[in-house]
Amino acid sequence: MTSNLDATSAERNAGKLDVVTEGRRAEALLTADALQRAIFNSANFSSIATDAKGVIQVFNVGAERMLGYAAAEVMNQITPADISDPQEVVARATALSLEFATRIAPGFEALVFKASRGIEDIYELTYIRKDGSRFPAVVSVTALRDAQGTIIGYLLIGTDNTARKRVEAEQEKLDQRLRDQQLSLQERNRELQIARVAADNANRAKSAFLSSMSHELRSPLNGILGFAQLLESDESPPTPSQKESIGQILSAGWHLLNLINEILDLAKIESGRLSLSPESVSLAEVMIECQGMIGGQAQQRGIQITFPTFDVPRFVHADRTRLKQVMINLLSNAIKYSRALGKVAVRCTASAPGRIRVSIEDGGDGLSAERLAQLFQPFNRLGQEASDVEGSGIGLVVAKQLIELMDGVIGVESAVGVGSTFWFELMAAAEPGFASGSVEAIAPALSQVPGEEPRRLVLYVEDNAANLRLVERLVERRPGLRLVSAVTGALGLELARTRLPAVILMDINLPDMSGVEALEQLRRDPVTAHIPVVAISANAMAYDVERGRQAGFFEYLTKPIDIDAFTVTLSAALELAEERAGGEGPAGATR
Repeated sequence: MTSNLDATSAERNAGKLDVVTEGRRAEALLTADALQRAIFNSANFSSIATDAKGVIQVFNVGAERMLGYAAAEVMNQITPADISDPQEVVARATALSLEFATRIAPGFEALVFKASRGIEDIYELTYIRKDGSRFPAVVSVTALRDAQGTIIGYLLIGTDNTARKRVEAEQEKLDQRLRDQQLSLQERNRELQIARVAADNANRAKSAFLSSMSHELRSPLNGILGFAQLLESDESPPTPSQKESIGQILSAGWHLLNLINEILDLAKIESGRLSLSPESVSLAEVMIECQGMIGGQAQQRGIQITFPTFDVPRFVHADRTRLKQVMINLLSNAIKYSRALGKVAVRCTASAPGRIRVSIEDGGDGLSAERLAQLFQPFNRLGQEASDVEGSGIGLVVAKQLIELMDGVIGVESAVGVGSTFWFELMAAAEPGFASGSVEAIAPALSQVPGEEPRRLVLYVEDNAANLRLVERLVERRPGLRLVSAVTGALGLELARTRLPAVILMDINLPDMSGVEALEQLRRDPVTAHIPVVAISANAMAYDVERGRQAGFFEYLTKPIDIDAFTVTLSAALELAEERAGGEGPAGATR
């Protein structure tokens, strides 16, 4: 009897696991479907998907709006060549036939010939609407492949190019007027100023669009990647076939997420909304972290990477996270463009007085003078679109702008057939530490306030690991205090409400909000309004300090931390917290 009950219980538990697993898979599919709907329901661009023979299978809302057809009128009936200017299709087939020395039929084959061979293809042609009217379009073609690499169809994404053509036509008219009428220099300057303002407005609109679109894509993509990882590590392991499919999802998803992040960074930089937290950064620590992050990619291609050994510690003034981003980008490029089983060498030298140069030397094909002149231009991959090297063409642009935001310079030296050396220079910095005294020396001073039980809590909201370790070393030497930390403003606010610390130490440049915004929320909440908040920030200009004090911080300390100032400020804040507690026990006591 017992055996039967145990068997029944086991079957029931197994059934529950199956339900959970299926539920997660369903959620992943729903998330993926949400992303697909978001893309194909967009009215801003046409998405036309075909089968391998070119017959239209998907005709989205944007395609209906641009071309005037209902999806039902074209699906399973015609190919995209049937809605394209036939003379342009013939001309394209002729040009491709000459370029590839093979006969290409003047039909759908001409539209997808490059994509079918893995070559990135974006071209201009004229679409013909249902009513016979015509409009210029820019079309991007991608081959759709199954897990075995077999082409199962094509995706054609098109945008209406009428506005740009109209601008080009207007520009041509303007140029003609200038030639014919010999406009005065004053009038020419005025028109150029108008064009410059229009270009600036277009750039701002582009940046806003890229930022918005990147954020819109990240949310569903993060859901897809999250659920795919859950499926991969499920208690009920996937079958070999399912595991291969999940691997494909994760590989493509992470690559797409990297591209989206690059676009988002570029949009933030161009719009001036990217904030940095400069500090004294150890190059040895950064290179150790980068070595661990890039090692797998190098191993896959058999690339040997050598990093410098630091007999003397070297520090630069930079944002630690953004410096690693630049290093990873340059190292990844060196690995991708080096010959297989080649070498990549990282070097660190003192260049001009007070500056340090980091160089990454690869053993690739090198770049000609013409291509060197095109480097650091957005979306320019220097002809690598036809190669199997993945990339968006904006990584170097982001790297250059980040280095310049950190008051540095970046450059490259290259020789065809020899390889390339990308380098950047930053201002040298002193080893991070204390403005006066040492940790050992300040221990007695911090111990002047006798310890109390229960211990009082200090909350530090900071996303930089080095700064957090420094304050931990200071606080742990003071009896009766305990430090808890949060890496985002939102988490800091939650800890403040639930743990009620005696004092809060607040960074200004946080990932999700500014320290000033966090302070405002603390002050609006009756539960936390009484807690003294001390700002600790690398924003050290006089107006930064004054603005912080006006915002309501108990005190505004700058980095690197002055030990005496920190000690006095912390003691004063703790005394104020105890006074506000009204003598009912130590404020911020841990529970």
